[in-house]
Amino acid sequence: MVHDILRLIFPDLCCHCGEPLVGDERNICTLCLSKITWTHNAAHSENDTEIRLTGRIPVVAAASLLEFHKGNVAQSIIHQIKYHGNTQLAHQFGTILGEELKASRRFDDIDIVAPVPLFWWRHLRRGYNQSQLLAAEVAKTLQCQLSTNNLYRRRHTPSQTHRNRQQRIDNMVSAFSVRSPKQLEGKHLLLIDDVLTTGATTESCYHALQSIPDLRISVATLAITVS
Repeated sequence: MVHDILRLIFPDLCCHCGEPLVGDERNICTLCLSKITWTHNAAHSENDTEIRLTGRIPVVAAASLLEFHKGNVAQSIIHQIKYHGNTQLAHQFGTILGEELKASRRFDDIDIVAPVPLFWWRHLRRGYNQSQLLAAEVAKTLQCQLSTNNLYRRRHTPSQTHRNRQQRIDNMVSAFSVRSPKQLEGKHLLLIDDVLTTGATTESCYHALQSIPDLRISVATLAITVS
């Protein structure tokens, strides 16, 4: 009853349209939820996510949950999670991502789930790593180990926003490293990020991991950019 009264006085608002949420709506209203473009690509090999990584990262499987372009609902979801501290939204959509991967059966043998790490001071300033929040829900859904500090960002990299493909690649050179490669030997690692654009960040993570014996890598992102 108290919660209902508080919602009347201080209503929760939709992350996209800003209208008050009603009933069982959480973080996003039913109308905006219906406008989301879902990729539904987890169950399919050679999907858009895998094609974008082809020739650069030999993934076992790759998938994205949402299609992202300027002004759409997915952009609002990402911005709310990344820049406005909406961790509840990250947990909500991290769970949906995990369920999509689980239903596909292509990620059944994942051993370890790891988020793309932030540089330590950016993590400290923001208070959280959005990819880690997503990864935690995916690991819980897939019933896998969550690793948050083995793969780490060894240097600060300026924002990738507004950079072209080559600039993004150059910006990410030698950005990541691994503290304990032994822990990953012979494992199947699922790498989690928020948005796949050119794949430069994912590729840089792969370069840090590629020398580990018998390590297999899969990739999942909350969204993938589309033109």
